Amino acid sequence: MKIGVSTLALYPDPLEDILPFLEDLKVDYCEIINEYPLNEVQNEIFDSYSIKTTVHSPISDMNLASPNESIRNASIDQIKKSINLANQLDAQVVVVHPGQIPFLARIFQEKILEHNFNSLQECAIYADEMGIIMCIENMPDMEGYLFKDINHLNDLADQLEVFMTLDVGHAHNTGFSTEEMTKPSRLKHIHLSDNDGSFDNHEALGKGTIDFDNLLKNLKNINYSGILTVEVKNRAEITESLKFLQSRI
Repeated sequence: MKIGVSTLALYPDPLEDILPFLEDLKVDYCEIINEYPLNEVQNEIFDSYSIKTTVHSPISDMNLASPNESIRNASIDQIKKSINLANQLDAQVVVVHPGQIPFLARIFQEKILEHNFNSLQECAIYADEMGIIMCIENMPDMEGYLFKDINHLNDLADQLEVFMTLDVGHAHNTGFSTEEMTKPSRLKHIHLSDNDGSFDNHEALGKGTIDFDNLLKNLKNINYSGILTVEVKNRAEITESLKFLQSRI
């Protein structure tokens, strides 16, 4: 298994500061959250580093399931932009959040799900054309989010012929055991953080109640060979989480 770190913990630092920090920590991948200030990334910055990349499409102001066609189309365009970046960086993996149910649209849930599917399908086709692996992420237990259930997300990924990013903190927050987390057949990419189950806190590994020893054992049992991306809140938590993780794999 390879180890990555998300730029979430380093926001809003520029890549000029992020990359040498991660290179010194000897991690394999930097997962770039492709929104401001990293909405525009120059390929040349990576020439001086051996670290590889994955791309996380924008999180803010996005809704692939929006009943507003303009917002929906703009969200699709942003996903395609991230796919283009992944292609330029030879990143291979792009992480995508599914859509949300707006407050006033709760009575139109069937239509929202249809919009979500169609938007993701358009993105999936584009990713395939660009030679990029699209991985849809499971969501935490927050109102309006779609696909909190990892099994439902796995079914969606199967229908779309794409893959799944398992966010372990989100799955723990929605009541899934580490045994259940490794069952989905479309699992291709993993985000790691910790919490006590009550909220998606993105704590350092070992600071919550997630059974990482069992998770890692189960990942080895299914021959998971993808990336374990640490997604915490600051530099100290990155270092703490990497020490925790590296002592167990």
